[in-house]
Amino acid sequence: MNNYCAFSNNHQCLKWTDYQVTRYELEEADELCNNNQTEIASLHKRVDQLEQVLLEHGIIIPEADN
Repeated sequence: MNNYCAFSNNHQCLKWTDYQVTRYELEEADELCNNNQTEIASLHKRVDQLEQVLLEHGIIIPEADN
């Protein structure tokens, strides 16, 4: 895809602008998703460690409500 349109007065393609904005938004969403997944994995690791400490001290962990 390119930024040339033979049918417009200034020869600029409106779809090109939409394409660029959409591509930028997808790149940003991908970065945010990756960062969120990294943070979630880190938090799961901490929860697992805390649960292990509780179990070692004889504290019963209630079942999660789903």
